[in-house]
Amino acid sequence: MADSRSNPPKQAPLVVVRRRKGEDHDAHHGGAWKIAYADFVTAMMAFFLLMWLLGSVSKYDKQGIEDYFNTPLSTLLSGGKDGQAPRPSVVQGGGRDMTNPAPAIDTQAQPVPASSPAALAGIVDTQKLERLKAKLSAAIAHSPSLRAYQDQIRIAITNEGLRIEIVDSLKRPMFASGSAQPESYATAILSQIGTTLDDVENRVSIAGHTDSTPYSGGSTGYSNWELSSDRANAARRALVAGGLREEKLLQVRGLADVLPLDKNVADEPTNRRISILVMNNAAEQAFFHDGGRATVDETAGARAAVLPAAVTRGH
Repeated sequence: MADSRSNPPKQAPLVVVRRRKGEDHDAHHGGAWKIAYADFVTAMMAFFLLMWLLGSVSKYDKQGIEDYFNTPLSTLLSGGKDGQAPRPSVVQGGGRDMTNPAPAIDTQAQPVPASSPAALAGIVDTQKLERLKAKLSAAIAHSPSLRAYQDQIRIAITNEGLRIEIVDSLKRPMFASGSAQPESYATAILSQIGTTLDDVENRVSIAGHTDSTPYSGGSTGYSNWELSSDRANAARRALVAGGLREEKLLQVRGLADVLPLDKNVADEPTNRRISILVMNNAAEQAFFHDGGRATVDETAGARAAVLPAAVTRGH
């Protein structure tokens, strides 16, 4: 009993832990900034990779990608919106196109695109003739000697080019009855037109027309065929005298009374006229392609007329 009271109880050993200054802070924040920086670098790499890919993709491929994300799946499977055909896939592969299982074969001739060289040349040619029409109209309106006859001068754009028609009136005929000699004012009109037409390089066709009043000599004598041809040549001489170059004339012909402006009146003054056609490039090429055969003028009410080949005088 005395020994147990004299010995005190044992105490646990004291453990001393020494910590360096700032050790807790480094342990808590040591790798966070590295992770954030790695995420930033990865995002920038992905961004520049996307920019490079977009720069190397064609416009057609971009349109396909845009359609892929914008077009609903149901629209693709149904073959297009509002019955329109789906766009072709930009992904190359050998699989079958489920959106177009049986493509139809178009056997009809395709129209010439508006951007083709032939179409563009036709547009330029038409614009040139439109400017010529405006110039002619202005010259007639500002000329004191021609202004009084402007109601007898008809200018229009047709499929063959610019048509200028000088028609008779009851009180002011271009030619005396049965004569191929033009009146003085008719010569002045033709000379002014010849001066203006020489500004363009288009070829010119001239046609003479008469009414249906027959000659007393019958079909075997001098007839409206000869008269219309003689009047066309008289108009040619007046145009050349006004400044039109001879080499620009492509055709001079007489059509008698087969293309009347008013077929219901036999002696209608407007049926007696001189028709001048400034041919566009298509009409000129068709003329040479057909071997110089005459073409029927596009006159209202006379589109189906057939012209005898013997009355054509080509130059």
